[in-house]
Amino acid sequence: MTEIQTIGVVGAGAMGRGIAQIAAQAGLRVRLYDTSAEAVANARESLRQTWEKLAQKGKLSAADAQAALARVESATALTDMSSCQVVVEAIVERLDVKRDLFAALEGVVSEDCILASNTSSLSITAIAAACKHPRRVAGYHFFNPVALMKVVEVIDGLRSAPEVGDTLAELARRMGHTPVRAKDMPGFIVNHAGRGMNTEGLRVAQEAVASFAQVDAVMREQAGFRMGPFELLDLTALDVSHPVMESIYRQFFDEPRFRPSPITTVRLAGGLIGRKAGEGFYVYADGQKQVPAEPPVPALPADLKVWVSPKHPEGYARAIALLEKLDARLLSGSTPDADALIVVTPFGEDVSTTVSAQGLDPARTVGLDTLYAFDSAKRRTIMASPATEEKWRDAA
Repeated sequence: MTEIQTIGVVGAGAMGRGIAQIAAQAGLRVRLYDTSAEAVANARESLRQTWEKLAQKGKLSAADAQAALARVESATALTDMSSCQVVVEAIVERLDVKRDLFAALEGVVSEDCILASNTSSLSITAIAAACKHPRRVAGYHFFNPVALMKVVEVIDGLRSAPEVGDTLAELARRMGHTPVRAKDMPGFIVNHAGRGMNTEGLRVAQEAVASFAQVDAVMREQAGFRMGPFELLDLTALDVSHPVMESIYRQFFDEPRFRPSPITTVRLAGGLIGRKAGEGFYVYADGQKQVPAEPPVPALPADLKVWVSPKHPEGYARAIALLEKLDARLLSGSTPDADALIVVTPFGEDVSTTVSAQGLDPARTVGLDTLYAFDSAKRRTIMASPATEEKWRDAA
């Protein structure tokens, strides 16, 4: 296939605008179309402001900024895509709407034009089924914000021609992104893997184990993620994320691990969708996230004795090393004293189960999460059981 020079983008929202930005910056001619002419005009104005700011910061010249904007052309109808070599759709996440669009595009573009979908969860094979030439159809899933998230999933449907994915991968590199080839499975790679953090984070909050802010802080400051699940959901917005959760859940035939949470259902219905609405799991004042103040740390009891269960050697070693740095009064016996705080380090079990299995006093026992090393982590996670007395929990 000849080198791509002209790319069409259908959908002038955040994703379409971002794809147009990186394409124009890479020297490609872009034709941007939306059913709303106002959306296209707003997208071009937003891009103008973005490039103006980048020029002011010295990240590109004023001439390059003007040239990039000039390469983004407003399309007034789908027929304006006729000479495009690639068309990327970034429209609403509905299979019927995407299929109708691709069928319409086939009546406009040349037979060797690639039709790519920015879908985050829908089947590429199912989208391509509406086309006379499904070999030309592939997935091209960028992430928001497109200009900063330098990876794109290139998804091969069951009938996609290998060279189509190859061409899209090379185009991604020209636009400064790293392509990752993926199979056509629900959620592809990133959104499938994301169920582990987002869905479980929602379950933790749903069961009142911890607040939104606490879960985010643990994932950032202990697990090492750039964002916690609720910060990420606020960034992507629930009007995008919640339908994706439902879609992946249904496509896996109601697999319980992927079940969405009523938390997002209610918040979506109430308009608390995230940063772009000014309020989601957090309130945003002038675009800045407002984090609730954390309660003060309880005072350390005098002469506190601590006994750590040696049941899990790795967790035991990490807990002992941490407590030694804190100058804790550690007990070394095989059983805890009657007046000592008991610390367990379970892996994959709750404190109640651990207490029962090891025959410990439930009133004095807390769990310490030692899954991640404490060397660089800023936060420690303590787990109490329903039987743990408040004074021992606060002592921990």
